[in-house]
Amino acid sequence: MNYKILNFIEKSLKDTSVFIQKIFNTPIKFVSDKIEYLSETKNLYKKYTKLKEKVEKTELYYAQIKELQKEVTELKSLLDLNATLSEYTYINATVINRSMDWYNTLTIDKGSKNGVKKGDAVITPNGLIGKIIKVSNFSSAVKLLTTDEISNKISVKVISEKDSYYGLLIGYNKNNNIYKIEGITNLNEIKEGDMVTTTGLTDYFPSGILIGYVSKIVKDEYDLTNVVEVTPSVSFDKINVVTILNRKANF
Repeated sequence: MNYKILNFIEKSLKDTSVFIQKIFNTPIKFVSDKIEYLSETKNLYKKYTKLKEKVEKTELYYAQIKELQKEVTELKSLLDLNATLSEYTYINATVINRSMDWYNTLTIDKGSKNGVKKGDAVITPNGLIGKIIKVSNFSSAVKLLTTDEISNKISVKVISEKDSYYGLLIGYNKNNNIYKIEGITNLNEIKEGDMVTTTGLTDYFPSGILIGYVSKIVKDEYDLTNVVEVTPSVSFDKINVVTILNRKANF
């Protein structure tokens, strides 16, 4: 056979082989690349999902920790305050319910079985909030200082730079969040920011419990009597834990 013909046939077979490889190898590689890409994408999505779940759990735990830290801080403050009231026994309690009007009464989770009695003073780390008006075995109702009832009157004093001046807390205005105090003399000596506390001149409230701070002095609605307006030291919409006070039997 002619060598030229053989060479031609050999070259043709090689060219055909190359052509066939191109036809089959190119799609196979393309599909292989796509499969690998999809697999990596799936793995990345799984990792993303797991990380997202961890982040959500972390945020949940963080919120719970912040709430627990807040409660611990309040309890520590109560313990510090309790240490200053050595002539009284004290019972820490948690608020479990509030009246429809948040400024009237609240319910706590301690009652007669825990030693709570009607008339006991109730405080928070920031000051006086009211007194016990109803007691059951395992819960009690607290009448707040922010109630509109006239029977809420208590003896108080304003502590100025020079002296203390006594008066009577006669009510609370929830529209502008202020107590009203009447009967104080020497009003010229009283300044904005002066501290207002209990006097201890009643059967319910010990002396020296913070009530608030003087905001200004105004005339009453009849323009006859001077009224000292006081901003409460307690945020009444944020009460979570309280302390109930009892005078010890040997006092």
